[in-house]
Amino acid sequence: MFRRALLPVLAGLLAVGEASAADLPRRAAPPLPPAPPVFTWTGFYVGANAGYGFRGSSSSYTDATYGTVIESGGKGGFVGGGQIGYNYQLTSGSGWVLGAEADFQGMTFGRRGDGTIGTTPYHGVAPSLDWFGTVRGRLGYAFDRWLVYGTGGFAYGGGSASPYATSYPYTLPDTTRLGYAVGGGVEYALTEHISVKVEGLYVDLGKRGSGTTVYDTSVPAYYGTGRSESGFGLVRGGLNYRF
Repeated sequence: MFRRALLPVLAGLLAVGEASAADLPRRAAPPLPPAPPVFTWTGFYVGANAGYGFRGSSSSYTDATYGTVIESGGKGGFVGGGQIGYNYQLTSGSGWVLGAEADFQGMTFGRRGDGTIGTTPYHGVAPSLDWFGTVRGRLGYAFDRWLVYGTGGFAYGGGSASPYATSYPYTLPDTTRLGYAVGGGVEYALTEHISVKVEGLYVDLGKRGSGTTVYDTSVPAYYGTGRSESGFGLVRGGLNYRF
């Protein structure tokens, strides 16, 4: 009899508990954080670069009239400057990237061709090559934050007149030179805005015609335009800020 009397009481308490639990707020799972945006190389950028430039030609050549000219000075030196450009990535994440870049560089190895013939000084009267610039297209493929690319386009350069130019009675080469540049590189985005790159470039500013060599017995010294130059290579590192 006690059990029969207790069963209705327990049933009532259970019903009250279920009703109270239904009135409590439910614990829902917190929303997932938004997915990070897919990286893209699209946008304008500016930056700076520095590296080493070098010529592959030998240190001597033969003058048709007076014999072998032994050049003085090294074949390479510092090159550095700045760049500005724009990239457009066809698909976000990984995919093809089209771009254009212009740069302006100073250099320390654009010598005039001074040297000696035997033990007599040979003074180059052609202008030095102190600076150059390029305007190039770029085509690359992005692997997320890595970009591998090739580049090529127009190049120009110039420098200062030789201090021996007034001693040369013939036509002097022009101080401005035009040509082309080709190369390639790899770039990595450290953040959404900052990237670093390593690039190799070959620049050809046109061959300089060899003029007549003049011998001045009063000095004595030889004066000439030096050897024709076809181009130079460079390897440089760069830092870009992307907008």
